[in-house]
Amino acid sequence: MSGRVVDLLVVGAGISGLGMALMARRRGVQSLILEAGGHLGGAINSHRFETGEGLFWAELGGHTCYNSYGNLLQLLQETGQLDSLQPKQKLRYWLQHQGRLTSIPSQLNFPELLGVLPRLWMSGKEGRTVADYYGRIIGRRNFRRVLGPALDAVVCQPAADFPADALFRKKPRRKEIVRSFTGPQGLQSFIEGMASQLEIRLHSPVIGLERGEGHYRVQLENDAIEAKSVALAVAPDIAAGILAGSMPDLAAPLQEIEMAAIESHSVLLKADRLALPPLAGIIGVADDFYSAVSRDLVPDDHYRAFTFHFRPEVLDQTGRLGRICQVLGVDPDAIESQVGCSNRLPALRLGHAERVSRIDKALQGNPLALTGNWFSGVSIEDSLIRSDQECRRLFGG
Repeated sequence: MSGRVVDLLVVGAGISGLGMALMARRRGVQSLILEAGGHLGGAINSHRFETGEGLFWAELGGHTCYNSYGNLLQLLQETGQLDSLQPKQKLRYWLQHQGRLTSIPSQLNFPELLGVLPRLWMSGKEGRTVADYYGRIIGRRNFRRVLGPALDAVVCQPAADFPADALFRKKPRRKEIVRSFTGPQGLQSFIEGMASQLEIRLHSPVIGLERGEGHYRVQLENDAIEAKSVALAVAPDIAAGILAGSMPDLAAPLQEIEMAAIESHSVLLKADRLALPPLAGIIGVADDFYSAVSRDLVPDDHYRAFTFHFRPEVLDQTGRLGRICQVLGVDPDAIESQVGCSNRLPALRLGHAERVSRIDKALQGNPLALTGNWFSGVSIEDSLIRSDQECRRLFGG
């Protein structure tokens, strides 16, 4: 790297970082991406089980994309992947309640729903938590028994204290695209297609950053790279650590953003070993897991897979497998293969918008960008919306 000055150095090879690099390339800016570990995709993680019939994928992290994901669809088009979308079937989610699977309507208190539409139209989300906003609209009992657990499943953590305006932001849909989709081998296919067109260095953790005259000097363990612009596409606490020495005023609000841990465990079973009908997933109600996401949405004649997202530090690996078998109604010997991983997601709280405003103010005039799934929401598209905003700020267009 000696003597080379990179146009844009991106730290983090998740969807936010890859998107930032491709959006910059659209503007004629070349990038180098540094990834601390060996995995591309961040919270997108499609595991490929090896079977006698070939590879069978299951999602350990993010699991669905929609035709409202305009930034993602544009990136897929630019990287030649738009024709590879795999549609997902429409199936139902079930609740795991008091030791059995039940339908969502069966747990609703319908008298509490009377007047829900007027309350929905008259209620504003700003300055209110998820529990306050949705609890008033559908009723406290319905929130506690149905919607609350469902929203916990969406964000893989307790959602009650989330800002209500951080969920379900309306986005325009591309009606010529199938409503929900994935890639040929899961969402990882999209990541691999994007990464193949970019320069990426794995196992390259960044430990510090210094502002020089007209450039940044990015410090690695055994190297340093000079860059005209830098984009930190990492978790807020990681970004705070990188910036603590050179930009403490910017690092401070980043350190205030909490992170939530999730323990994910995926199992592969032969289709004929399960009596459970095809389903989209299972929502845990006051259970050890937030949700179980099914691979049934992209069906296979031979195999089925389920990824359970567990509350952290409640069950060990043996306990998690035992709970999975109980919920699915199978013996442990029905499990053909299994894999687990740990993830982290931002735990947004009231006042987050003001905190982001402080961060953005500190960034003004600096060729430094911050992006990720911790600005306006936690979805794939929310991450790319932020990357697009930061790319426009740095490079125009």
